[in-house]
Formats: sequence, structure tokens, C-alpha cells
Amino acid sequence: MRIFAACAAIVLLFLAGCAKKTISKSQLRAITGEIVAAAQKINGHKSEIAIRPELQSAKRGGAAALAADNIYISLSDPAQSAALAEALQAIARQHDLSITETSSSGVIRFDCAFHGARTHTVHVVTPLAARPAAHSSSSAAGRQITNAGSPRLAIIIDDLGYDRSAADAVLALGFPLTVSVLPHLPLSSELAEEAQRRGEQVMLHLPMESEADGAKPEDIELRVGMSAAQVDATLAGMLETVPYAAGVNNHQGSRATADPALMQALMPALRQRGLFFVDSRTDAKTVAYNTAERAGVPAASRKVFLDDTPSRDAILKQLDLAARDAQRDGFTIAIGHPRPATIAALAEGIPKLEGRGIRLVFASELVH
Repeated sequence: MRIFAACAAIVLLFLAGCAKKTISKSQLRAITGEIVAAAQKINGHKSEIAIRPELQSAKRGGAAALAADNIYISLSDPAQSAALAEALQAIARQHDLSITETSSSGVIRFDCAFHGARTHTVHVVTPLAARPAAHSSSSAAGRQITNAGSPRLAIIIDDLGYDRSAADAVLALGFPLTVSVLPHLPLSSELAEEAQRRGEQVMLHLPMESEADGAKPEDIELRVGMSAAQVDATLAGMLETVPYAAGVNNHQGSRATADPALMQALMPALRQRGLFFVDSRTDAKTVAYNTAERAGVPAASRKVFLDDTPSRDAILKQLDLAARDAQRDGFTIAIGHPRPATIAALAEGIPKLEGRGIRLVFASELVH
């Protein structure tokens, strides 16, 4: 009997030792805090950081549990990425985590795991303005000829003009992207010129009056009731701060784009300047696209918003939706923003779409 009890105790001890080790929610979040603090220290508290929790599917009747934290970090200097990698390695050693590093098109990804279970994925976006553009006009032309019959997808990245590092990360992706720059911001002209220099297409992200109660109006925007002369003068002033703009799309504008008189005042001003128009479709009642067509302005409409839900997985699903629309209709336009999650999703998702035969083009190729 004693021998049997001893054997049972040994078996129990063995099983206990083989049980899968886990990390608690409080430990996971403490590590997240250390990663964020390290990034802020390295970048002088100038990093743009977003944390997206990833939840396990809840058992019936139970609450969803925290599985991992997805952390998106924008650094202002590519040289800082090496220091952050060292800091992450030190944090991993301290907490018995394994860590793997991968990189793609200006985004570095670190996956941390505790005894095989992933706890953190850190996406590091760095500005790469000093690097040459990843695609030249000649190589882009070669792709265009080779894939002439392929479904076409134009991706417009809105809201550039605030953050240099975010813009650099977008431009470093190396895909044909159309960047839409807000006017009258400290970086508007600089970022438009940088995008043009790198071979990207520039648009004016034209502020327009919104219907939403909580929307903050821009200091300078197109508003219902403006005369044609006021619209023309306002547009001219905006274009002075966004050089090389080939077209425009509306920023907000749910009220403005639904107003026939304002749109009828805008379209001749665009036509005279040889600019195309993309309706961002911020409201279902928009008349902007139809007004542009009647006025003889080359125009198109946005089909997909990429990052209404700002998580990498959600954006990848929207990117796939845009690809399916392009395959069905022959072309489509998607709009996103220069957020870390969006940049990470584009870096991961676009090569896969190109592998499926989707051809990335500038917005000007899809207007008619």
C-alpha cells in the first residue's frame, strides 16, 4: 500500500510539473506597461502608442478573458528601433517570455509568448524618409502593363498633415498609395512635397461642413450658404498649402455633400483647375458624385472604409472586402488613415492581395 501511495504521489507531482504554465491578467498588463514605458523613454515621450486587447472566446455563460495585448508604437527616428528591440529583449528575459522578430515594409513586429502562449504582439512603425522609395515610376509602369486586366484597387490615406512620423510610415510602405493631405496645417506643404518626391499621388483632403452634432468644425471649411466666389477663394487658399494635389476628397462633409447648391458651386472650381473628385461618402444623402458627373469633373466614390474599427484583424477583413469588391466590379476605392494598426495591416495584407492578382493603383486611375 505504501509503495502504491508513493507511486501515486510521484505521478501527481509529474503531472503538476507538466501542467501548462499561464500568465495572469495582472502580469500581462504589467508587462504591457513596461513595454509602453520603454517606448516612451526611448522616444522622449513623443511616441504615438495604441493598445488593442485581444480576447479569448468566452465559454457559455462566462466572460471573455484577456488573451494578449496588441501594441502599436510609432517612433520618430528609425535609429530608435534598435534600442526598443533591446528593451523588449530585456523585458522578455525578466518575465520568462520568448520573443520573435519579423519585419515588413517599415513595420517591425515582435511576438512575445509565455511557455508557448502568445501574450503580446508589438508593431513598431518607424519613419523611413531617408530611404529611397520602394517603387519607381518605371517599375510601377511595368506592373501596370503586366497586370493591365487585373482588378484594380486604389487606397486613399486621409488626414495627413499632423504627424510627420505617421506620414513617413505610410510613405515607407512602398505600395502605390494616394495620400490626402489636410490644408492649413504646419506640415501640410512639407508632407505633400515629400509624397510627390516619393512618387505617390497627392490629394487635397477638403474640409467640409458636417451634420454630426459632436463634430468639431474646421477653422476653414466649405459651408452651406457659401457663394461660388467664396468657394473658389477658399479652395484656392487650401491648394496653396497642399502643392501637387491632383484631386480632392471631402473631409467630414455630411452636411456639405448633401447640399446641391454648395456642390454645384464647388465642381466648376475643380474643373477649371483640372482636379478630380472622390466622394468619401460620409453620408448616404450625398449628391457630390452625381453633381461632379453633371459638371464634367472626373469623379468616383469610396466603397470601403478600412479602419472604422481600429484593430489589425478588423482592417485586414475590410481590406479583403475591398479586394472582393474589386474582383466583382473590376475596381474599387478604399479609404484609411495613418494609424499604426492601419499601417501594420497594409504592410501585411497588400502583398497577399497582390498575390491574388489585385493591382494597386492611384485614385486618378479610377475616376471617370
